[in-house]
Amino acid sequence: MIDRRTARTTAGVFAATCGGLGAVGLVASIANVENRVVVLLASQTPLLLVIALLGAVVAAFAERWTVEAACLVVCALGVWMLSPLYIPGAPGALPSNATGPTVRIMQANIKVGQADPSALVRTVRERDVDVLTVQELTDESIAGLHAAGLDDLLPHRFVVSHGPGGEGGGIYSRYPLSNTRNLAGFLSANLFADLDVGLREPLALFAVHPAPAYLFPAPLWAKELRELHSELESNALRDNVVVSGDFNATYTQRQYRALLTDGYADVADQLGAGLVPTMPADRRIPPLIGIDRMITKGAVATSLERIDIVGSDHHGLVVDVRLTNPVAAQSTP
Repeated sequence: MIDRRTARTTAGVFAATCGGLGAVGLVASIANVENRVVVLLASQTPLLLVIALLGAVVAAFAERWTVEAACLVVCALGVWMLSPLYIPGAPGALPSNATGPTVRIMQANIKVGQADPSALVRTVRERDVDVLTVQELTDESIAGLHAAGLDDLLPHRFVVSHGPGGEGGGIYSRYPLSNTRNLAGFLSANLFADLDVGLREPLALFAVHPAPAYLFPAPLWAKELRELHSELESNALRDNVVVSGDFNATYTQRQYRALLTDGYADVADQLGAGLVPTMPADRRIPPLIGIDRMITKGAVATSLERIDIVGSDHHGLVVDVRLTNPVAAQSTP
């Protein structure tokens, strides 16, 4: 039978290990390192912080006060880092003249075309979606969505398919599209289009899907995020920009947060919605990471809802975005 002293020592070691894992997550989340292990640890920082909190509880029961204090410091730093996501308002990113029309945008990764097209179209119809951004399209899924009536609901589309591998992507819209292009330098389809929503200037929309770090080398993942950052910078003077997609990156990864400059803001940050984990969605465990996200510049998110995508390993998002109307703002006395 284990005596009390041995039990306390064992509990102290366990608690210290838990606190160490939380600290590793924090360091990984701020490290500017293109290493797969570091990048993946950064994506799991919230889970590692929960483990650190467990360590604090175990240390308290074992009366290992120094270890408990260390674990609590790690947890406090984690709260400091993540708390902006739970407080509405992204400082310096929300314009006061977002008085234009509201556009409802839906984001869906359809798992290499395996999502149920009828269910997806039903969601678009029932939620009165104006714009759909979709990743992992295949030729078959494009045909399936058409047969299910998506083109009747959202008649303007720009889709790119790279065959059966799921590297395709699409923008389906209630509004006319122009200046469509498939961004150069990405493994999967990363799309851009201007949407004529009736304002002085079209809404600039990106539908993005950078390469995942868990499948490809971390330097390639980081390079594609830098390429995306450059695209956003080149559109920073536009009145309204929305970036929607499966970023294959989370808020706790430094490379994702680097996108949030020049007035760009994460919609979860704007609304205080928190981490909004979206994957995995097809297992018994709850989703752990939030890689399906939206970013806006000029436009302001007024609501965000996570939704089910039947047949996919991702949850989707439905976001209402109120657009900036500079003309209306100038005419206001």
